[in-house]
Amino acid sequence: MSKVGIFYASAGGNTTIVADALKEAFEVDDDACVFMEDDFDSVEQFEDFDTLFVGSSTWGQGDVHFSWVDPLFEISSDGIDFSGKKVAFFGAGDSKTHGEHFCSALGKFYQTFSKAGAEIIGFVDASDYDYEASLALMDGKFCGLAIDNINEEDKTEERVEKWITALKTEL
Repeated sequence: MSKVGIFYASAGGNTTIVADALKEAFEVDDDACVFMEDDFDSVEQFEDFDTLFVGSSTWGQGDVHFSWVDPLFEISSDGIDFSGKKVAFFGAGDSKTHGEHFCSALGKFYQTFSKAGAEIIGFVDASDYDYEASLALMDGKFCGLAIDNINEEDKTEERVEKWITALKTEL
């Protein structure tokens, strides 16, 4: 299996739920599980991995967690090449209070990493979700795993398990 790295940011702990499940399912070492606020140093950390699981909650007008702003800018502006890497996105949002931007951070990840040459995996059928709009929506699928642990907590565990099973197939 390829070398897997998990890079995520979580303010309320909901995105951490997915990161922890990925860590266990793919047997990822502690040093390959990077909490962006505390453990991230530079985009060079991405180079050590063939597969990246990238996570963030969605903020404000569909923005990524603040700890992702500089790394995404650096990837875009410095021409970082992710060719040959597989990348899957995950994140948390609130489909009721912020339904017009539900998990849009995933869409912003998609824009940045796909332009940098990454192969994006882990798309999820969006038909089981109740929200207004999302930048993560592409042809009826989210470009990663979206969870709403505020309004649909009862669906989170099943969504995570199903997504991990699909990722194992894609890898």
